[in-house]
Amino acid sequence: MQTPTRAEITEVGPRDGFQAEKSFIPTASKIEFLDRLIDAGVPRIEITSFVSPRAVPQLADAEEVLRGVDRTRGALLAALVPNKRGALRAAEAAIDQMVVFLSASQSHNNRNVNRTIEASLAGFEDVARVAEEANIPVHGAIATAFGCPFEGDVQAAQVAKIAHRYRELGFAGVSLGDTTGMATPPLVAAAVEAIRETAPDLPITLHFHNTRGIGLANVMAGLQLGIDRYESSFGGIGGCPFAPKATGNICTEDLIYLLHEMGVQTGIDLRKLTGIARDVETAVAHDLPGQVMKAGLRLDLHSLDSVRVAEG
Repeated sequence: MQTPTRAEITEVGPRDGFQAEKSFIPTASKIEFLDRLIDAGVPRIEITSFVSPRAVPQLADAEEVLRGVDRTRGALLAALVPNKRGALRAAEAAIDQMVVFLSASQSHNNRNVNRTIEASLAGFEDVARVAEEANIPVHGAIATAFGCPFEGDVQAAQVAKIAHRYRELGFAGVSLGDTTGMATPPLVAAAVEAIRETAPDLPITLHFHNTRGIGLANVMAGLQLGIDRYESSFGGIGGCPFAPKATGNICTEDLIYLLHEMGVQTGIDLRKLTGIARDVETAVAHDLPGQVMKAGLRLDLHSLDSVRVAEG
């Protein structure tokens, strides 16, 4: 499989990252970050979730955020919808794309959304009908696609079965979520190959976490499989509250730095993005794990006067 020469990056920090923050981030700040992401050339952004404000207070301002964002520059704005009620809100707000999600393991799906996998899939039929009436595409995500913290290994056939159902529902694509950082390159290959056999025309997006430090190694595995769509978050912010010891997503700036150094183009201004990540770190008032935002690009040179001369 030939390595792609261009990749599409989805920034999930405004939803997947911010939802884990305990202190409320002002709506105006969220809108400013989104406008800056669009200005930096990010083509697809998961901006919020139309979930109950009681469940996720951080995202209670979903409609206000969407109204405030500059939608004239072509970025696709997506939002998570957990059920029909969320889909109706998203349709009323005229979101560009709805995203539904479930877990590949029964245990995690029960903890995460308090439903069986079968019940989640049945509910997606209602979402699909709402979206079709509003002429809005739906994207399907699969959490714990590479392993479950309660059950262990998740079979690639199970992931492919869900992806096949997504195709039957007419979804625009599928994201494979490494919710607890259990993915390894062989597991990535197994899941991708299983989906390609079961739903060969369904575009695949990979969503890795860096829990065990090999998030970008898994990206390399994805590239070797020809996958050209990835999700990540600025500064590496985020983490699943329903998975023990889960840490943040792979960092968008680190991912883009890797891709650009490999000659894989993204259309994203990396320097603008690192500036956004630093300001996000200030906004959430705690350190973020991103590396490029701290170290700079490879050829960012320093003055000799900036370091002391060795003595002795």
